[in-house]
Order: sequence, then C-alpha cells, then structure tokens
Amino acid sequence: MASDDEGYGYSDEDDEEGLGSDEDGLLEEAPPEPEHRADRWAITRKSLSTAQQQDLSMVMNLVSLEPHNARALLMHHRWKIDRVHDFLERRGREGLLKEAGIVVPQEDNNSTKVSHKRPRISTCHVCFEDVSRLSEVSTMDCGHCFCNDCWTEHFLASLDSGRKHIHCMEVKCQAICDDATVRRLLGRKYPAAAQRFDRFVLESYLENNASVKWCPSAPHCGRAIRVDAGERYCEVECPCGVSFCFNCAAPAHSPVPCSLWDQWDAKFRGESENLKWIAVHTKSCPGCQKPIEKNGGCNHVSCPCGQHLCYACGGKLDSSHNCNRYDEKRAASHDAIRRQMLRYTHYCDRFNVHLNSRKAEQGALWASVQERIVQLESSTTIRASLRQSSWLAQARGILLASRLVLARSYAFAYYMFGDEVRTFPSERANLAMAKELFENQQAQLETNAERLSKALAAEVPAPAPAPALAEADVLRTMKETVNLSSIVERHSREMYNCIQDELLPLLVDAMSIAPYRLDGPDKAKELPA
Repeated sequence: MASDDEGYGYSDEDDEEGLGSDEDGLLEEAPPEPEHRADRWAITRKSLSTAQQQDLSMVMNLVSLEPHNARALLMHHRWKIDRVHDFLERRGREGLLKEAGIVVPQEDNNSTKVSHKRPRISTCHVCFEDVSRLSEVSTMDCGHCFCNDCWTEHFLASLDSGRKHIHCMEVKCQAICDDATVRRLLGRKYPAAAQRFDRFVLESYLENNASVKWCPSAPHCGRAIRVDAGERYCEVECPCGVSFCFNCAAPAHSPVPCSLWDQWDAKFRGESENLKWIAVHTKSCPGCQKPIEKNGGCNHVSCPCGQHLCYACGGKLDSSHNCNRYDEKRAASHDAIRRQMLRYTHYCDRFNVHLNSRKAEQGALWASVQERIVQLESSTTIRASLRQSSWLAQARGILLASRLVLARSYAFAYYMFGDEVRTFPSERANLAMAKELFENQQAQLETNAERLSKALAAEVPAPAPAPALAEADVLRTMKETVNLSSIVERHSREMYNCIQDELLPLLVDAMSIAPYRLDGPDKAKELPA
C-alpha cells in the first residue's frame, strides 16, 4: 500500500489517474464514474393514492385481477412486485393466487370471467330473514350471497377488529370482499366507517410495504419515503431535510451496520460524558463489578449489592483482609475492567474529535472558504478560467463526508475488534489481516483529511503586481486542493469496501451497510399527487 507521501501533492502521474489539464494547462478534475442512483420518492397524504395505484395497476395488468385482489396479493408479498413476478414465473397464476389465499371467479376457455348469477334466495342464511328483492342482496367473487344488512354489519365488525382483509362471511371461505361493495354498503348506514375503510385501504400501502417507511422527523413532516424493492440497506434524505437509514430508521450511520450502531448510540449517549470521571474517581465492587464512589472519610465501603470492600485497595473486607500486600490476581481482575473502560475511551475520544472537527468545518471553515470564493471571483489580475471556484465547495463537501466516515469508523472498530461480535473461528487469521488493512486505511484517510482541512483553511495569496505570479499561486493551490480531495474521497470509498467486503463476511451474524455515496444520502423527490 502506498504511503501518504506518495499520494500527496500533484504530479504527472495524477493526470494519468484521473486529473487532467485543459488547453491552458489548468487543472481539471476528471468526471467521477457514474453511480447507480435509483429514484427515491417522498409520499404525502395527497400523493398516497397515486403511489398505491402505480403498484396496483402493474399487478392488475400482470395477473389480471380486480383492485381488491391485487391489493391483497401485494400486501401478502409486502408490496414487493419483484416477488410477485418471481412467484408467477415459478408457480403460475393459479399457484400464485392459491399461495396468497386469494379466490377469484373461474374463467372459461376464452379467459373471460364467468359472472356469478344472484341466486333466487328468499331467506338470508345468516340472519334467516326473508329477502323480497334481489337488490337487497350482494354476491362476492366466490359466489356466496347474503343480505345487504348482514354484509354491512360484517364489514363494520371486520373493520373494527383491524383485519387486513375483509373476507366472505361463508364458513371457511377465504374470498376477499370487493372494495366497491364494502364502500357502497358501509356508506349507506355508516358513512364514517366507509371513510375509515378508505383510509385503511390507503394506509395499508404504508404499513405493510417493505419498500416504504415513514420519515422519522420530529415533529413528523407527514411524508413517507419509497425506495426500490430490494434496496433495504440505503440511506435517504427526506425533502424536509432529515437523513436516515432506511433499514432501521435511525439517523444515517453508514459505514456502521445497524445493530452495531444501535449499541454504540445507546452506549455513547449513556457513558461518554462520565467515562473519564468514573475511571479516576471510583473503584469496582469485587462482587458485582459496578463502580463505587466513596462519600465519606472511612475506607470501609458497602455496595448496594451487599458487598463490603476496602476503598484503598478495592478488595473484599473479611477477617483475613490486609491491603498492604500487593495481590497480583486481584489487580489483574480489576485491571481488566479498567482496560475495557480505557479501550472504550480511546474509540469514543476519536469519534468525538472528528465530529467536533466537522462541526468547526461546517461553520468557521465555510466562512473562510466563502471569503476565498469571493476573492477569486472578483479578482481582475487572473484569467477568467481561474476565477471559477467550484473546486473549493466540492473539496469542503468531500472533507465533511470524510469526517463522518472517520468518526463512524471508530464506532465500528470498537465492536468489530473487541469481544462484542462473533467471528467464525476459522477466520481468526483473516480477521487480524483485515484489521491491519482497515487501520492502515483509517490512518491514511485521517492524515489526508487533516491535510485537506489545512489546505482549505489557508488563505489564497493576494494577487501580486505581476499577474503571472498570482496565477501560479492560485493554480498551485487549486492543484493541491483538488488532488487532496481526490485522495480523501478514494480512501473513504476504500474504507467502505474494506468493511463490506473484508470484515463483515467474517461475522457469524450476517450484517450489511449502505453503499458509499460521495454526496451523502440519496435525496427523495416529492411524488406528484
């Protein structure tokens, strides 16, 4: 692996690897390889019907179903249209519907639906009331027919019980009742329930859809975000500005897997402020191992667990206690607890350092960069082609992204290289090599991020009386900054690849992370109503 010095500065080799020159010999950044960016859509109450109808129409045409059966099929597969395609190819239409428990009218040889004729009933077999007119009964796809009053009460009871589907009243019949019939009958007697049914039908698209999740903003912005099927591990940004992990709905945390981030976040919130104080001012109880603070002058201390200890040495108090002799065994036990605390402090401190650096670079550094942009764009002593300043804003964006990668890499390392996760015994040797690779990449990213930060903080030399000298200074600064930006971005991407491809496969419990994005989480677009 190349050293930091090999990648620092600007050389002809950098031109060959992606940094070229224009006709005037000015530095240009080669366009990055295009990343696959699937559409992310933000769904509101107004656009919810449109979003649902898009998926329903696809399945209705694919399998030749009525809307209520198409919705039931999609709900069964958690609105994953790719799974519907897969089941249809493997089992055919009949097997697909049977597996989902959907009953549809039989078809004749010409593939046209056979309509169920309303039987000439005189008595409803639910309430046993006489029915005088056929307009007072309704028949479902399955052919079962009952009076409208019984259907209405059945629809209301099913809705009140929170069932996902309203099934036929016939015993053991799994046919799903037609949406239009449910609305029509409920609307006559229970208009509020009919409106509730409409809300239920729409909200089922959100509540049972693996590709849609509510934005976790607080207060809630009223949007849900839809991603492509199969893209569970991704990070998205809602139009309200909140970025989150689509898999766990926590704030964006890649390249740390969701389960490890959840543990780190809980530990960080509960322990980071008190760790150093605990390490200095407490002793560990020899019984329960919890930290104990002395609140008096006497060194005879009792723990809430009931254990009595000597605060001078941290040992148990009994008839044979004597703490003037050094106990190697007891010291080793206590040292292990302190080592765990110091280990966490190591990773926690570095996590905080990079977050604090990012905060400063968002504020004071950006003000400095803006001054440089104004200085460049208003200069009259350098050529117009050198006055463009997009490279400064782009470099700052890369720097801010790298700070997040670095901070989170320490959270990941705390668990990956400790005893908190299980690795396959056969992969112990590979873990050691992967750890070495990870820490080397981490160190290189850290070093070059600091260099980029210093380069952005440095002032552009003021234009001298000789324009050629000022242009040389500006060009040199531009080349250095763009080159460092490219190096930092490459190391950030390599850290993601190392975690996903080298380290996570060593774990017994499968984990994954969202892919690396240079400009952060995918931004969701508002879905038109």
